[in-house]
Amino acid sequence: MHGTYPPQGRPKVPTYVINLDLPPLQRWDQLGKDRAVQISNLFKTFKSLLLDVTELSQYLIDFVDGHMGNLVETFPMPFKDELKGLSRASGLNIGEVVLYNIFYEVFTVCTSIIAQSENGTLYHARNLDFGLFMGWDPQNHTWQVTEALRPAIVNLDWQKNGKTVFKSVNYAGYIGILTAVKKDTFTLTMNERFNADGGYIGILKWLLGDRTGNWMSFLTRRTMEEATSYKQAKDWLSTSPMLAPAYFILGGIKAGEASIITRSRASAVDVWNIGTRNSTWFILETNYDNWKEPLFLDDRRTPAIKCMKEMGQKKVSFATLFDVLSSKPVLNKLTTYTALLQVNSGEMETYLQYCPDPCLPW
Repeated sequence: MHGTYPPQGRPKVPTYVINLDLPPLQRWDQLGKDRAVQISNLFKTFKSLLLDVTELSQYLIDFVDGHMGNLVETFPMPFKDELKGLSRASGLNIGEVVLYNIFYEVFTVCTSIIAQSENGTLYHARNLDFGLFMGWDPQNHTWQVTEALRPAIVNLDWQKNGKTVFKSVNYAGYIGILTAVKKDTFTLTMNERFNADGGYIGILKWLLGDRTGNWMSFLTRRTMEEATSYKQAKDWLSTSPMLAPAYFILGGIKAGEASIITRSRASAVDVWNIGTRNSTWFILETNYDNWKEPLFLDDRRTPAIKCMKEMGQKKVSFATLFDVLSSKPVLNKLTTYTALLQVNSGEMETYLQYCPDPCLPW
């Protein structure tokens, strides 16, 4: 695609300040009140789909409403109190809020790119796709959960002492980090990694009392808040035990500081640094190990690489990366947003994405 940036006629993504100086119970008060309808609509959509699937679904819903909230007591601070405060402010059941915040551990598909311009400036961009197999609407050619998620997208400005610590793109009500920039320090996106030793095993272990692993969302949040360099962030994301496998796409502040960290639940199984493996000026990750072929039914990698090579290093910018991420099938019916990040300026631009027909479901 060419000339897609900036997209015209799309709803503006609202921005909220998350004041980290406030007690955790109060940090999400404004957002919880303002976006309660959007989060509630998402759960109504999810529950209606679940009820259509199996007769056991009502028992699952009753479990979430009546018992899932107990899991919050096992979470570390400040996340435990933040979830409680979010439930209080939005009026949503604490079980729903907990489920909403752990769901992304095991169910996101994405495309992330870091490109280095000829002068060494790093640009980080991503599509976040969500809602696979969650209610295909054959009349409108859309995924119902994907459509319910777009109105819940917000930009967050995380502050201490009145100053921005970092910025992120979130679904309202989600307190972890999937997409973020820390000015003059690093940028970070997370993609799900499909693996037999997956997140369901880690979550089950947690429920049975093994608390040695980190929830992905809490690890990325801690990294954005506390890590003071690309090197430190890379070390934490490579070595911290986790409940679910993942890909961390991490960019620094100078040429050569960009990597894809492929994680098992225990540690990194591979770290791909920019400038290696026949990729001298960009790295790109979807949801498959970069040294293996992607699933033939879901090959967003090959067309994305083709677009990047056609674009060329001379043209690296927000505009050209948006063009790449707006090209089908990198853009598909699951895509909820495109985010553009630049570490030196601290810029973060977020655009809701829609894929007009003809368009692949994923």
